[in-house]
Amino acid sequence: MNTRLRALLLITSAVALAACDGASNIASPGEGTLVTPPPAPAPAPTPTPTPTPTGPADSCPTGTTNVGVINNLRNCQISGTITGGLTLANLRGVVYSLSGRVNVGIDLGADPAAPAAGGQQGILTIEPGVVIFGSSGADALVVNRGSQIFAEGTATRPIVFTSRSNMEGNVNASSIGQWGGIVILGRAPIHTCVGAGATPGTVSCQSAVEGLTGAFYGGGSPTDNSGRLAYIQVRYPGFEVSSGNELNGITFGGVGSGTFASFIQVHNSSDDGIEWFGGRVNHKNIVITGADDDSIDTDLGYKGLIQYALVVQRTDGGDRVIEADTAGGEARTPRSNPRIANFTFIGRRTPDTVLLRGGTDYGLVNGIIQNSTATGLCLDIDGAQTAAAADAAADEAGAPVIRSVIFGCSGAARDESDVPLATITPIITGNNNLLPPVTLTLTSLFLPGTFETGATATNPRTALTGTGTFFDETTFVGAFRNATDTWYTGWTCGVGAGATACEAAPSPIR
Repeated sequence: MNTRLRALLLITSAVALAACDGASNIASPGEGTLVTPPPAPAPAPTPTPTPTPTGPADSCPTGTTNVGVINNLRNCQISGTITGGLTLANLRGVVYSLSGRVNVGIDLGADPAAPAAGGQQGILTIEPGVVIFGSSGADALVVNRGSQIFAEGTATRPIVFTSRSNMEGNVNASSIGQWGGIVILGRAPIHTCVGAGATPGTVSCQSAVEGLTGAFYGGGSPTDNSGRLAYIQVRYPGFEVSSGNELNGITFGGVGSGTFASFIQVHNSSDDGIEWFGGRVNHKNIVITGADDDSIDTDLGYKGLIQYALVVQRTDGGDRVIEADTAGGEARTPRSNPRIANFTFIGRRTPDTVLLRGGTDYGLVNGIIQNSTATGLCLDIDGAQTAAAADAAADEAGAPVIRSVIFGCSGAARDESDVPLATITPIITGNNNLLPPVTLTLTSLFLPGTFETGATATNPRTALTGTGTFFDETTFVGAFRNATDTWYTGWTCGVGAGATACEAAPSPIR
């Protein structure tokens, strides 16, 4: 082999050996070098969770005053007059209280185009889940003309207005009238005026609200907007300032249709549950329980619409479910003309449950009226003008409109000299009304059974003309479609199976 060939073979062998040596780290059993993977990093220690703070907050937010602790919550007090804006925030460990009459704004007068001298607007905002209480009848929340309140809870986080005694757990089923209540005053038309020469229903007509001094309502703005109320409870309100001069659970004085006020419960008011003095505000989903006077009281030209209303009268007191008036009859315009659809009224007094008087116009559609007393009647119509036919010149809608109402009482109506039963009978006969004797099948006190769900309903929009699209076109009688229609669940107290007791001390819901 020549020298050149030998060199070429040596080079080829060297390359082959180099290729094999490149895999020498893949060891055969018992030989070679083992590659050990790096150790896995130690797991990070689980952080210790920070405990959720409990007990009262350390301080109060701006605009309120720290006045101590109640029921393990910081008591942050509001007082005087709110001008500009104030928000009651849902803060951990905080509850709010009223000190005396708390005014939202200074009355701006009846005319939005010409605000009253010295008037100032206030806007009060209350967050969902907040609790506010008053300690006595002197403690009340008053929203004046030209100002607004925005108290909007949710179905699971209602806003609760209540009393100190309730906060301290010192109330029972008979407790009433432990703080002043809520008063909202607007610029919508009314028919009773203070001062000579004022024309009812116009911007020149205003009146002073009962129970307070220097608080006026009324004007010429039907669509006036006083704010928004939703998912609120008002527990143990009402206060008699003097004989015949009381604060209600909620008072709406001249409040306009631009105001939203639905999903509202008033519980155990010492006076009326809700009273309307004129105005145009409308409502859906209203619950009134345990009022010691009337539950629904309308007067002074109130022309509002209400759908889905549950009223349960107290067992140891109370007056009527409805007291409706127009103080002055046909001589006063605008005439009161409330219209209610889909209601369930549980009455517990004699002689009657619903009273229409003073020339008021009224509409009742798709309802259940129960009176559990042996001699209790469903309806009383007082005053010939209340039952009279329509007269457009006198702003009269005519005799009460009653359609698809179940009269679950010992008798349908009272027989009196001014409006005898013979006059009332044509008003309530026919039109899908069910007159005594009837056997109600209500369950859980107020939910419909087979008898109620089988009743024939009337379209509220058809029966109650001139109401636009406000009313839902329901096909059932009563406040509830059936026994599973529990629209009150979560945001009311003491209503329905499993509800939070109204007597339980409320806490803010975060």
